Amino acid sequence: MPEDRPQRSAERHQVVLVNRQFAEVTGVINVESFDVREFVLQTTNGMLSIRGDNLHIKTLTLESGVVSIEGVIFDLVYLDDGFHPGEKAKGLFGKLFR
Repeated sequence: MPEDRPQRSAERHQVVLVNRQFAEVTGVINVESFDVREFVLQTTNGMLSIRGDNLHIKTLTLESGVVSIEGVIFDLVYLDDGFHPGEKAKGLFGKLFR
């Protein structure tokens, strides 16, 4: 499946979490900070915080925008308002139902 992996230029962002012990994130632009309890990643869809215990990088390939993290994962949180797929629809319905 690596040959099917999207390139960074396509700006596709995906998070795959397996058994709360492994996460693979695509669409990563930069690793802002990391330690054994939290990773903060800048992605094409906003800042992503991955928190847990005993976290460490398994794979880091910023050229293709992929980061793999192992450890016990507690939560994944987007820290900003970077991506709202429903905004255009809300605007349309807001205009229709004034």
